Amino acid sequence: MTIQELEASIERHFAAGPAASGDPGAMAAFLALRAALESGAVRSASPDAASPTGWHVNAWVKRGILLGFRLGALEEMPAPGLSFVDKHTYPARHFSAADGVRVVPGGSSVRAGAYLARSVVCMPPMYINAGAYVDEGAMVDSHALVGSCAQIGKRVHLSAAAQIGGVLEPVNASPVVIEDDVLVGGNCGVYEGAIVRKGAVLASGTILTRGTPVFDLVTGRVLRATVELPLIVPEYAVVVPGSRAVTKGKGQEWGLSLYAAVIVKYRDDKTDLSTTLEDLLR
Repeated sequence: MTIQELEASIERHFAAGPAASGDPGAMAAFLALRAALESGAVRSASPDAASPTGWHVNAWVKRGILLGFRLGALEEMPAPGLSFVDKHTYPARHFSAADGVRVVPGGSSVRAGAYLARSVVCMPPMYINAGAYVDEGAMVDSHALVGSCAQIGKRVHLSAAAQIGGVLEPVNASPVVIEDDVLVGGNCGVYEGAIVRKGAVLASGTILTRGTPVFDLVTGRVLRATVELPLIVPEYAVVVPGSRAVTKGKGQEWGLSLYAAVIVKYRDDKTDLSTTLEDLLR
């Protein structure tokens, strides 16, 4: 089945609604999509130089992932010393040495339908959800989460407890995108379709959402999401958590400040030297 044929089949069975549950063809289409996601042949979002964001959302893929939930039945999924109950269409993925993916012992889980390229490192415990794409050389550190359909580029380091939000609905919404060579510090959170361009550094504790303004001290700009575009962090930006004073009302009277994300510089050789330790861990 070609990708075009798979897309047409997914769209047809998704449009059928609950009636698809009794159609063997619907399950066959979903399983073909799941296999294509795991091999990297299809993605929920793809690089697209013609798009204002540089990315194109493949809504039909997200509809196919949702179809899998519709078709799935609750099933016990025993594991050594543990027991899980989930939709049978989304079991945990299993890897072999031939896959070239390091899954270090200690309680990590990768859901079926996620793509992990060769040389990805998974430090326990971490979780990668269905539809996610994690490219070569990325490290997903302890207690980190890669949400459904999130796109993680090459050589990205998701530090301990970093949270990369997922999105399935609405199906045309952009997932979170972390481009190549980004360092995401510990306890960071990137949500609601934010895009972090290549080479950027998010210092520990940085939170990015659709409603988060980013104050660029270097250029004097304030970066915000718009109706058409998500929040976009520029290439090589170094972003730290900061604060901004409330300048009116009770907030001013009480001396309150609100969270703010701040670009303090753009990445240079000194910043790169501080990240070379990652290469020793791979």
